[in-house]
Amino acid sequence: MFSLFRDSPEFERRKNTPFAPPKVTLSEVRSAVPKHLYEKSTVKGCLYVARDFSCAFAVYKLGWSIDSFSRALVERFGMSPITGALTKWSLWFCYWYVQGIILAGWWCMAHEAGHNTLSNHRWVNHIVGFSLHSFLLTPFYSWRASHHAHHKATMSVERDENYVPRTRTDYGLPAESLATISDYHEIFDDTPLYTLLRILIMQVFGWPLYLSTNAMGSPRHPTRTNHFLPSSAIFEPRQRNYILASDAGIGAMACLLYIWTLQAGFTNFLKLYFVPYLCVNHWIVMLTYLHHCDPTVAYYRGSEWSFLRGAISTVDRPLLGWAGRVFLHNVSHDHVSHHLFSSIPFYNQPIVTEHIKAVLKDNYNYDSTNSFRALYRTFTQCCFIEDDGDIVFYKNKDGIAARVLADDIMDAASVMRSNLLLVHAL
Repeated sequence: MFSLFRDSPEFERRKNTPFAPPKVTLSEVRSAVPKHLYEKSTVKGCLYVARDFSCAFAVYKLGWSIDSFSRALVERFGMSPITGALTKWSLWFCYWYVQGIILAGWWCMAHEAGHNTLSNHRWVNHIVGFSLHSFLLTPFYSWRASHHAHHKATMSVERDENYVPRTRTDYGLPAESLATISDYHEIFDDTPLYTLLRILIMQVFGWPLYLSTNAMGSPRHPTRTNHFLPSSAIFEPRQRNYILASDAGIGAMACLLYIWTLQAGFTNFLKLYFVPYLCVNHWIVMLTYLHHCDPTVAYYRGSEWSFLRGAISTVDRPLLGWAGRVFLHNVSHDHVSHHLFSSIPFYNQPIVTEHIKAVLKDNYNYDSTNSFRALYRTFTQCCFIEDDGDIVFYKNKDGIAARVLADDIMDAASVMRSNLLLVHAL
């Protein structure tokens, strides 16, 4: 039980190890992965889609029966009204939790389709991805465009698209040499209850806010940047018809939901669709946030960034255990390999991970910390980065980075030796 509140040994080891940029090359990593793992099977991909659809439909049908089943327990089997109500709401919570995970799997499957990994036929990937994302009110082509840009610039302070750290200047903090603890605490130190409220807001509304306002997106984009306007700075002119198609998909889904709600009732809309949709938002934010935000992983500027360095600065996590493997399609378990080889199907990524671990060695980032503990830790410890520096780490509410550069330690040791020599000379 106490492991729920502790950092994993992998995290502690990484935190206590001074960081040096990886010396491994991209060609070495690529040569470690067998070619047959790149092969895609349309049949296999569609079977996974059919399985996910069947699971969601079965749970949906069970959800329709919760209220009538609970009434029958009271009216026909003599259960007390209080116990019947507790049973009913317990079943609804189970429905929301399970359906939220299954539908988050739909979102992950559409993400795979966006990378064209379900089939060698682009039209298969586009139909599946567009349908699944539209069902979840996600603009398929719009997010696909920004997501591909993210893959091309992962962990680049200047060019990444998601969860780009804010700097000392962004928060109006004094220079590092002048700042005091109270300066940092004035901005970042919140009560635990208020912190939990902010996390809840991020988890529930963070995804639609990112799509509609570019919240936690790249600060280089102008205000009013979003995933719905074809003229948005995120997109290139050649992509604009696709953006309109994404908008049409969401509009069509909104119409279907409206018609269905007129027939099924607003209460059923809330219980059967809207609450699971909010749960999907939570899982999307949680998994993507923890992929790329961690006190122990580096961000890069300028020439220090490379595709390889950015890709292996992501973190693999066993989010939801076996359920994350089955329903979220390895998206968190094998995210490092996904960034290195996004054209490899998700069902082959666990094998890829084993191959690249042997090559990356200490440069492979894994964290078995309970994901909710990791979420709280990241939210409270990843506050800002410095304005300068080509390799930087998040700093916490005390203005202290969880990890240091090996070069900084060597430079500090060199200064100490020089000072000692000067003292002896005097």
